[in-house]
Amino acid sequence: MCTIHDTILQPIEVVKTSIRESTPAICENGEPIIQVRAEHSRIFIEPIYYHQKIPNSLQVIYLRQGVYERLTQALLLLPKNFSLILYDGYRPFQVQQFLFANFSKQIAQLFPHFTEQEVVRETRKYVAYPSMDHAHFAPHLTGGAIDLTLGDLKGNALNLGSAFDEISEKSATRYFEQHPEENWEACVHRRLLYNCMTMVGFTNYSEEWWHFDFNNVSSARRVGAQEASYGAVEAIIQDNKVKEFRFL
Repeated sequence: MCTIHDTILQPIEVVKTSIRESTPAICENGEPIIQVRAEHSRIFIEPIYYHQKIPNSLQVIYLRQGVYERLTQALLLLPKNFSLILYDGYRPFQVQQFLFANFSKQIAQLFPHFTEQEVVRETRKYVAYPSMDHAHFAPHLTGGAIDLTLGDLKGNALNLGSAFDEISEKSATRYFEQHPEENWEACVHRRLLYNCMTMVGFTNYSEEWWHFDFNNVSSARRVGAQEASYGAVEAIIQDNKVKEFRFL
């Protein structure tokens, strides 16, 4: 009989995503975006872009209520000696613009032979294009995307084989499934993170082991759903905190 322990350590399989001819419709359900507080002993908050001093970044983590509820469900599946460290949730549009421009510059330097179009294409592997068009807007604008990693019980990040936001082929979720001899520990940790998240309803972006979506257009595309429940949200920011949210 297969146990939860066995299931959560299963290899990360290639996900056959649904190819839809049209973009899923957005039926905004108005679910609130809440601040994640340090009230759970195995959830740690590390707002990485605020620590990097990126303009308009948030010093706390905000998520849709349903996303936070599923995070707590994912924790129940993880062995009790692991924690989740949250790096980013809701992301203001201004931060998305900054990240896209910054990654574009890095990629142009790393690949000087790239054309402008190739730089944009490579950048979009790591950062969604900053657009408010519902067919193309960045998943973090919805509050339905989460960037996170595994930690120990003191909140120290564990070995997952590449740094968060690292521009590298090793950032792809299944990289160590294909190269387990390079870093078996990272392979196991990625399995734990991936399986505990997908078992409670999240979908993963295959180019980034740390990025998961729920109920937004990105997630709907992956599962072939006709509708997404989370649309884009605008934030009024003051002193690196959200003063007001507005559903768009």
